[in-house]
Amino acid sequence: MSSRLIYGFHAVTAKLRHDPESVKEILFDATRQDARLRDLLKHAELQDVRVLAVDGKRLDGMATGGRHQGVIARIEGGRKAAHLDDVLDTLEEPAFLLVLDGITDPRNLGACLRVADAAGVHAVIAPKDRAVGLTEVAAKTACGAAESVPYVMVTNLARTLRELQEREIWVIGTAGEADSDLYAAEWPKATAWVLGAEGEGMRRLTRENCDQLVSIPMRGSVESLNVSVAAGVCLFEARRRLG
Repeated sequence: MSSRLIYGFHAVTAKLRHDPESVKEILFDATRQDARLRDLLKHAELQDVRVLAVDGKRLDGMATGGRHQGVIARIEGGRKAAHLDDVLDTLEEPAFLLVLDGITDPRNLGACLRVADAAGVHAVIAPKDRAVGLTEVAAKTACGAAESVPYVMVTNLARTLRELQEREIWVIGTAGEADSDLYAAEWPKATAWVLGAEGEGMRRLTRENCDQLVSIPMRGSVESLNVSVAAGVCLFEARRRLG
């Protein structure tokens, strides 16, 4: 069976909590002896996960440039594919979704996943084309959120948005030129928030399949925000209204 690596305290800890059976071993920097590492190793021991003390340079090579924080876990098997219907069919509250259109930078994706997790989003949706997959860099940037927030990749994003609408989920796109202000706009409880890449924004078909477009008020000289920052602004305003 294939294996993959995840690294960083948040990602490894989240995997131990949510899917400990898949964690085959944890490698840690032998020179690190702080309380945070001791807590992680104790949790691994309770889950009967093998731990290995190694040289920090070995971890540097395994992380291929990522910040591993002195801990890497070897995971058996690939990530389980998330299916949108499975997520929506199990909800007992109004759907709260984030849709990303054209995000190709893994760090931006990871940051969006982290924001989505913090805001209580049920799933993040992205197209399979013109979008980055859930790479190790994205997972590391997500600080554990890649293991806790379903990441659903779909073949046809426009069709998926229409399917959400059939489930009475209101699709809200964000666009700098939209007349409706985020803080003045009204929307139902069940929502899917759509954000495009910085600069290019949403694709035409994506925009046409939104029920509503809103803009984030910009008071300074910059014209746009990084997609993860914009996601945080929108999602936490939506979460505030959900209570």
